[in-house]
Amino acid sequence: MHMQDLSGVPLLVFLPSEWNFSRGLKMYLVESKGGAIACMLLSLFFLGTWPAILAMLERRGRLPQHTYLDYSITNFSAAIFIALTLGQIGSGTAEESNFITQLSQLPANWPCVLFAMAGGVFLSLGNLSTQYALAVVGLSVTEVITASITVVIGTTLNYFLDDKINKADILFPGVACFLIAVCLGSAVHSSNAADNKVKLDNFPSDPKDGGKQLSANPNKDGKDLETGNDHAVKAKAGTADFLVQLENQRAIKVFGKSIFIGLGIALFAGVCFSLFSPSFNLATNDQWNTLKEGVPDLVVYTAFFYFSVSCFTIAIILNIIFLYRPILGSPKTSCKAYLKDWDGRGWALLAGILCGFGNGLQFMGGQAAGYAAADAVQAFPLVSTFWGILLFGDYRNSSQRTYILLISMLGMFIVAVALLMASAGERT
Repeated sequence: MHMQDLSGVPLLVFLPSEWNFSRGLKMYLVESKGGAIACMLLSLFFLGTWPAILAMLERRGRLPQHTYLDYSITNFSAAIFIALTLGQIGSGTAEESNFITQLSQLPANWPCVLFAMAGGVFLSLGNLSTQYALAVVGLSVTEVITASITVVIGTTLNYFLDDKINKADILFPGVACFLIAVCLGSAVHSSNAADNKVKLDNFPSDPKDGGKQLSANPNKDGKDLETGNDHAVKAKAGTADFLVQLENQRAIKVFGKSIFIGLGIALFAGVCFSLFSPSFNLATNDQWNTLKEGVPDLVVYTAFFYFSVSCFTIAIILNIIFLYRPILGSPKTSCKAYLKDWDGRGWALLAGILCGFGNGLQFMGGQAAGYAAADAVQAFPLVSTFWGILLFGDYRNSSQRTYILLISMLGMFIVAVALLMASAGERT
């Protein structure tokens, strides 16, 4: 059956002849390099955009606990939607049961379910840590550090789990480029922090003083995207006024905090991110032979559902705790205050949708071309850096040294991603 025979069936993503329609209408399974790369590119955009939205809300002053609870709801909803559409449309087979059928097979496939849920725990901890690292060290550096560590550790593990279907002579030079990128990312942050210190040293008074009056004129042209104010007093990006204004309105105060705190949180997030994809790989391919003979492997949609269940559970539990016991100096809040906080809720819900579909597309591509190659979506800092410069004025009026390091970091990232995609194989 060809794609044109299904003109009445709505599809989430249109891919050229990569879907498996043999023996009648079945689940949509990506099976070729072309389809896998298309999934990766969509995933790259989605996964690079949602951290920028969370960073924007924190800079507006919305509490990260409130934002992450909203994000978690739609992130889980995206997994349910994918499972009930792509994972359920059409009949399953003995080798590839559909979503609902596999839910009833839990007594037989529970070992792989546990691997999927372990991956969700790692992702939830990584995402939660990322939210706080974004505030302390910024969007671009956080995403570069976490993505690079993910590739260095996670890609190596996935390469061996996937029985070396990816081209090692292309894959591992790409991994080396990611490792160089993380070093350059740290240098970018250090240089930019020094630039900001020079600006603040020349400011008339102590920037820790929350009552600082800005010299900027009110902006009457409309609502400011970052601050959310209808008549924002907006300082020019890259100035000391801008840095003080940002500190006064944001939810997490960063002046006076050691950069090592932010870098430490980012490193922890990177380690968590490096483990969630190998765990998902084990869930869908059972390389350790944990299932009894005759029990089908989890299809990617079922594994993604269980993965998202644990991710959602951990996020809800930890963020409810953080409402009453906040970290990094965030204000204490409550469930009642969260339910009443509608300022920015739409953005937070959108971030969850983007992340949910981004993760799902990454796994679909990885199941087809190898999860090591699918780690190319860790190039999302390229997208995040674009949003950081466009929305937040990152690196405005920085030194020449900072610009050189930033361009070098992004260039190394592009080379690394190209190599990882070029190493893609085909799962048999």
